[in-house]
Order: sequence, then C-alpha cells, then structure tokens
Amino acid sequence: MPVTVTFEGDDHAHVVKQVREWLETVEAEPEGPLTPSEAIAQGAEVTKDALRIIAQSAPAPIAQHEVFQRLTGMGYKATDATRNALISGVGAIEDATGGGVVKEVRDTGRDAIYEMNVAVAKQILKQLSGS
Repeated sequence: MPVTVTFEGDDHAHVVKQVREWLETVEAEPEGPLTPSEAIAQGAEVTKDALRIIAQSAPAPIAQHEVFQRLTGMGYKATDATRNALISGVGAIEDATGGGVVKEVRDTGRDAIYEMNVAVAKQILKQLSGS
C-alpha cells in the first residue's frame, strides 16, 4: 500500500525541521525490552505484511482468482487467531507464575547471548594471536 507523507512550512528550514522530527519518530528505539505480548503482536503484523506483499506480487490472473483471494484472507485470519491464542497463553502463564517463567526465559536468553559473545571474542583473539 502506498503511503504519502506531506510537509508544509513557511520556508525550507521549517520543512527540514518537520522532516527531521518525523524521521526521529520513525527511527526511535523502543523504550526497554518488548513485552512478550508486544513481540507476538509485532511478529503477527510482519507476517501479515509478508502476506500482503506476496498477494500484491502475484500476476493479475492469479491475484484476481477467488481461490487466491480466499487463501490470502485465510492467512490473515490464521495469523490473527494465532496471535490472539499466543497472547492469551502468555498472559495465562504470567498470571499463574507471577511473571516468573517469562522473566526466567528472558534472563536465560540474555545469558546465552553473553556466553555466545564471550565464545566469539575468545575465538577472534585466538585467530588474531595465531594460535
């Protein structure tokens, strides 16, 4: 889907300021880590965007066929249903454990990344030293 963004200003500097402010909002980093529900919702939106791109890329005779359109619609519905089920499941786990399981998984993932980074650093040092 094409998106149009319009900036109006009294002069060039005013328009440039608006563009910079807009770019800052687009490029802004999220504050803190995503919650599991936010990550699931964002993943679902990426999947639906991919379905949309695939549907728009299909040749006209295929894209206009009723079966193709229904399959695309089913893909959207399946993505939404999966998102809703996962968010409900994660919510139930968080409620049952007081958030302990989700925190433990997050911490384990962080530790795994740290350990991987240490291993990679050791390997690089080993190669640099010629050992």
